[in-house]
Amino acid sequence: MMPSTPTFTTRLSEAARAVEASLEALLSDKAAPGEIARPPRLMAAMRHAVLGGGKRLRPFLTIEAARLFGVEGQGPLRAGCAVELLHCYSLAHDDLPSMDDDDLRRGRPTVHKAYDEATAILVGDALQTLAFEVLADPATASDPAIRSDLVLGLARASGLGGMVGGQLLDLSAEGRYGPAELTDADVRLLQMMKTGAILTFSVEAGAILGRADATVRQSLLEYGRALGAAFQVADDILDREASAEALGKRTGKDQEKGKATLVDLLGMDGARRECRELVEKAHACLDRFGEKADTLREAVRFVVERQV
Repeated sequence: MMPSTPTFTTRLSEAARAVEASLEALLSDKAAPGEIARPPRLMAAMRHAVLGGGKRLRPFLTIEAARLFGVEGQGPLRAGCAVELLHCYSLAHDDLPSMDDDDLRRGRPTVHKAYDEATAILVGDALQTLAFEVLADPATASDPAIRSDLVLGLARASGLGGMVGGQLLDLSAEGRYGPAELTDADVRLLQMMKTGAILTFSVEAGAILGRADATVRQSLLEYGRALGAAFQVADDILDREASAEALGKRTGKDQEKGKATLVDLLGMDGARRECRELVEKAHACLDRFGEKADTLREAVRFVVERQV
C-alpha cells in the first residue's frame, strides 16, 4: 500500500481543525437559546471528553462524502460534529468501571477518572442528546427532510440495532452472561454493530446531505461498511502490536478477558490479508465516482496503515 499523499494529509488536518473549532463553540459555557443554564462542572467534563484529541476521522468522512456531491461548508461540518459528539459519548460510557473499566483515553485520564463515575454518565447522556440537537437544527440543513433523515440514520446506527446493541454483544463475549465461544460470524456481527455502524453512518450522512439517489447511496453504504470492518481489524492488530504509550490507551484488553477477535480466529497474517481485501472492496464501491473519490480511497488505506 502506498503512503498517504500530501493532499489527503492536508485535508484530514484541515477537517480536524475545523471540527475542533466547531466543537469548542458547541461546548461553550454560554447557554444556547431555550436552555436554562449550563452547569460549569458538566461543561468542563464534556470538553475533557471531546476536545484536544483524536484524528476526527468520522467527521472527516462526512465532509468528504458530502464533497462528492458539491456540498461543503457548515452543513457537512455540523453533521460531522454530531457524529463525533455521539462517538465521544460512547467512549465516555465504554470506559466506565461497569463496562471496559479503562483509566486512559487518548493519553489522558478517562472522564470517570478525571471527574467521577456519575459525572461521566451524565457527560455521555449530554453528548448524545447534543448530537441529535445539532442534526435537528436548521443550521445543519435548511430542508427538514434532510434533517429528519440525518436524525433517523444516526439513531439507528447508534442504538439497539447498532452501536449499543454491539456493546451488549461485546459484554456477552466476555462471558458476563454465561459461557461465550464466538464464531467468525459472531465476531463480525459484533464488530459491524459496535464499531462499524457509526463509521458507516459517517459516510451515509454525506450522501444524505448531497441528496444522493438510492443506488449511489447504497454504493457509499457498502464503502462505509468495508471501511468500518477494516478499521476494526486494524484496531485488533494494533491492540496486539502497539504499546499503550503509543496508542494512548490500555492494550491487550480482549486477550485479558478471553474475548475472541478476528486476529485470534484468522491469525495475524490472515487478519492482514483481510484488511487488504477490505481495502480493495471499499475502493471498488467508489468506482462510479472516479477521481473525485480519491480522498475517500486514501481514507481506507489510512485506517489500515495507521500506527496509533
